[in-house]
Amino acid sequence: MTKEAVDTAKAASLTDATRAPADAGDAGYSKDLKARHVNMIAIGGAIGTGLFLGAGGRLHNAGPALAIAYLVCGVFAFFVVRALGELVLYRPSSGSFVSYAREFLGEKGAYVAGWMYFLNWSTTGIADITAIALYTHYWSFFTDIPQWVLALIALAVVLAVNLISVKIFGEMEFWFAIIKVATLVAFMLVGIFLLATHHQVGGQTPGVGVITDHGGLLPHGVMPVVLVMQGVIFAYAALELVGVAAGETAEPEKVVPRAVNSIMWRVGLFYVGSVVLLALLLPGSVYSADESPFVTVLSKVGIPAAGDVMNLVVLTAAMSSLNSGLYSTGRILRSMASAGSAPRFTARMNRSQVPYGGILLTCAVCVLGVGLNYLMPSQAFEIVLNVASLGVISTWVIIMICHLMFVRRAKEGLVTRPSFRLPGSPFTEIVTVVFLVAVLGLMWNDPEVGRKTLLLIPVIGALLVGGWFAVRRRVSRAEDRELGALMK
Repeated sequence: MTKEAVDTAKAASLTDATRAPADAGDAGYSKDLKARHVNMIAIGGAIGTGLFLGAGGRLHNAGPALAIAYLVCGVFAFFVVRALGELVLYRPSSGSFVSYAREFLGEKGAYVAGWMYFLNWSTTGIADITAIALYTHYWSFFTDIPQWVLALIALAVVLAVNLISVKIFGEMEFWFAIIKVATLVAFMLVGIFLLATHHQVGGQTPGVGVITDHGGLLPHGVMPVVLVMQGVIFAYAALELVGVAAGETAEPEKVVPRAVNSIMWRVGLFYVGSVVLLALLLPGSVYSADESPFVTVLSKVGIPAAGDVMNLVVLTAAMSSLNSGLYSTGRILRSMASAGSAPRFTARMNRSQVPYGGILLTCAVCVLGVGLNYLMPSQAFEIVLNVASLGVISTWVIIMICHLMFVRRAKEGLVTRPSFRLPGSPFTEIVTVVFLVAVLGLMWNDPEVGRKTLLLIPVIGALLVGGWFAVRRRVSRAEDRELGALMK
């Protein structure tokens, strides 16, 4: 059965041309996520290890202009989430953008969207358990425990939390986000105090002079700022969790607009604001990729136990990311399984209405990461981080293309746009897609990391093509069943 035939049958069966189609993968979920959970999931998606740890190495390489990179990428990240928010209000779905890709791009689009998102989160999960093991080794009590053992323990704990219920997941994310926000607010208050009092930080008097006396905004030129864009975009990954979580909240029309709109000022305050503070307190050359920039500042000031506190917070951020990854891939894979493009067992749910099949599949890939930690403990983090960045960029591009198609159908009178809209459409979507593709292309200028990452694209493409030929008959049978149901 062709996609065109299915679309025709759908259109003919609708008594109201603007009625949104249902997604079979949305059936059976509880609606236990409250407004505070979704709001904190939005915050948690915007604040993670990309800021707490990654900002140090990026400040060292790019200098104070890193704040501009965070601002630019933050604006485009907001466009992506705003577009997704509009789609959510049109039709809330736990399948999120995969469900929208199915509706507006067809099964092939949904297949690519889902598996690239799975690639993103499964490899991010490996990075997270690797990070958790590394951060735990910071304390002498754990130094004798092999890195792979700590990674396995972390995976087991977060898996258990995800399988119990969505409410437990929401509570865990709520408190993880509280810890991250409280830490950032406390640091910013300390930083503002140091600036206001001209208190010495590592022998430097904080202020604009720290920037002007060490090469200005671009101490190493423009290219290092361009090259860190990939890492900055990865730092914003997980913002799309708002769309997935909306499928398990009782009032998405009230919760989602507030959560999405708050992302912009949070990005400005927490990311851009904290990076500006870091640049005003110490020269970029003092920061490094091996240490949280917040720990660097606090240790230079001589605040006791600063390293222990920040290490705990970074550990929390990595646990939060792993928790979110298992949650989102479980829902996405269930939506795909209902359409035949993912293994059947990933559609299974337990008594707590949790799609445990998809969660266990993601965990299986993460277990391979435990093996990677055993074989190459020093390289595991960097290897998987590069692969994950491809998944992030492709996911965001697909969201914007889906929104373009949605707006086009709205103009044709086939769907109705909600009042909560992405401003500037279609210009906004096109500019965002061009920006994301440009960031991908500019990675070629980084021979050590970026170029090797880009060389993986043909390999991933070949795997996706091979996978599609393996599942296309099952997808066709699922389309036939859907057509039959629509024609009744």
